[in-house]
Amino acid sequence: MRERSTERVRLLASVLQAESYIFVKIGCHVQGKRNLCLSIDLTLLEEAEGGFDQFTRSYKSYGVQRMPDNNLVFKEWAPAAEALFLTGDFNGWDNFSHPYTKKEFGKWELHIPPKEDKTPAVAHNSKLKVVVHTSAGERLFRISPWAKYVTRHEKSVIYDWVHWDPPQPYIHKHPRPQKPRSLRIYESHVGIASPEGKVASYSNFTHNVLPRIKDLGYNCIQLMAIMEHAYYASFGYQVTSFFAASSRCGTPEELKELIDVAHSLGIIVLLDVVHSHASKNTEDGLNRFDGSDSCFFHSGPRGEHSLWDSRLFNYSGWEVLRFLLSNLRWWMEEYRFDGFRFDGVSSMLYHHHGIGSGFSGDYAEYFGLQVDEDSLVYLMLANHILHTLYEDCITIAEDVSGMPTLCCPVQEGGLGFDYRLAMAIPDKWIQILKEFKDEDWNMGNIVFTMTNRRYGEKCIAYAESHDQVLLWDTVQIVKTSLLCLIAGNEFGHPEWLDFPRVGNNESYHYARRQFNLVDTDHLRYWQLYAFDRDMNRTEDKYGWLAASPAYISVKHEGDKVIVFERANVIFIFNFHPTNSYSNYRVAAGPPGKYKIKLDSDGIQYGGHGRLDHNTEFFTEPMEFNNLPNSMLVSKLYYLLP
Repeated sequence: MRERSTERVRLLASVLQAESYIFVKIGCHVQGKRNLCLSIDLTLLEEAEGGFDQFTRSYKSYGVQRMPDNNLVFKEWAPAAEALFLTGDFNGWDNFSHPYTKKEFGKWELHIPPKEDKTPAVAHNSKLKVVVHTSAGERLFRISPWAKYVTRHEKSVIYDWVHWDPPQPYIHKHPRPQKPRSLRIYESHVGIASPEGKVASYSNFTHNVLPRIKDLGYNCIQLMAIMEHAYYASFGYQVTSFFAASSRCGTPEELKELIDVAHSLGIIVLLDVVHSHASKNTEDGLNRFDGSDSCFFHSGPRGEHSLWDSRLFNYSGWEVLRFLLSNLRWWMEEYRFDGFRFDGVSSMLYHHHGIGSGFSGDYAEYFGLQVDEDSLVYLMLANHILHTLYEDCITIAEDVSGMPTLCCPVQEGGLGFDYRLAMAIPDKWIQILKEFKDEDWNMGNIVFTMTNRRYGEKCIAYAESHDQVLLWDTVQIVKTSLLCLIAGNEFGHPEWLDFPRVGNNESYHYARRQFNLVDTDHLRYWQLYAFDRDMNRTEDKYGWLAASPAYISVKHEGDKVIVFERANVIFIFNFHPTNSYSNYRVAAGPPGKYKIKLDSDGIQYGGHGRLDHNTEFFTEPMEFNNLPNSMLVSKLYYLLP
């Protein structure tokens, strides 16, 4: 059955020594330049801001801050503005009664004393706007870039800045779990994590989804679409408010509880952070905050992403660095996330953003004028700061270009990420299922795709990814009888993903996960769920994801068999659509006795139970496929439908 034949296989292999040598020859001078740029940035931060620790805590001085005596201090950076005012519920929406004072370097400040009863002048949960007067005579109403909570009235398309200062803020009860030796990541979207046709809540995820993730054996959750985005169907990748957790799903305190409960279960939580671009929205986004075409972004064409229709940050800007680095610190400190998956890194690294450019692996593609050194140094700075301040912080780069040194330490001239995403793997499964008959699967090509990475470079091997949850790809998969992808793939979700939009009459029918299916005994979804669970639990026991690269002893095109060994565990896959094999010889490294630990033909997984798990397999000192020992596997069945 195809859904069992495409279960996750994680393999590692080394690259040629020649490739490593070429990298050193071409890349060494670039590494020196990178380190120099980073050193200059760190020195300037020390001189001007008292060090990066203080600089990256700017969320404690910008936006709105309540002092111990309940004075309120408002601070913004709007270099092109002629004047700034604060308006809102607190002053009856008077556009002129509360002017900011202009400071150096385009900064503006406003101090508001407490009311007569000593309570803050701006109440918790009340609405605010920054009124920006421009040199062109415009009066613009803006949300503070540092806003910590924004909401949208049901009948409005524009988000409102809501002052969030609860009288009883959530207090985290549980420490962060230790950094896992290997990551088993459950990628999820809170809003679709319910069978109901609506936006699901943080509380729903906490009480109904976290227990499932724990039971499945995942030790890490990657949360998508947390940073506030006005357009729900953007999947969270058109961010409008960078410091605000999406209010569609609940309050900031409810998100903090979700993360705290995950920590209590031993699960770390990563944020899908979007610093590669920003929404073009003006009234409820960063775009034209001070009325200019620049501010946080490059002006002109360099500040526009032609494919994403979004704005591109000016990573060389001092206040832009303050904003973005403080944003990372905010999510780590206030919400206690454990790290980040950086979205769109390939777009950040190159002036061409990958548009109309392919990557063959030639090192000239990675070291040249096409590389955006400003964004590259920003990523180095971000990783240096995160890993210095938080020893167990995990950073993952979504890069499809294959940029060398991406996961090398910053001290060596690398960008400092812990992992890169192996993005080619889900694309390969899509290609195989759409374009090839079962009997035409190419074992060598599958192995090459899954092992095509630099030696020593840690990768997150996506089996399925949200990028594949497109209507066309998923329709093709459903037609070939493999069931769906992303949060729900653990039990074979039967439908694709499509967010409510004008084109589907704002329907939530496909923006939901039917967890009820896995709880229905007479359906077979629970069987795939059980395999996913037991696969994770077996990995937790043997730890092959954190072990040395696998030794691949068989990739037989005629037999359609792949055999490899990792962490003293032998993996045997028969992908042949019709052939089973008896007394199949497989190579083994360590001599001794082997037993079956996981078998996709098990009855509990929807299989036929044809293998006896009490059988013991003994090696013999017979060299086979370049390993000193081998053994005969009595039965190697093909997967019956």
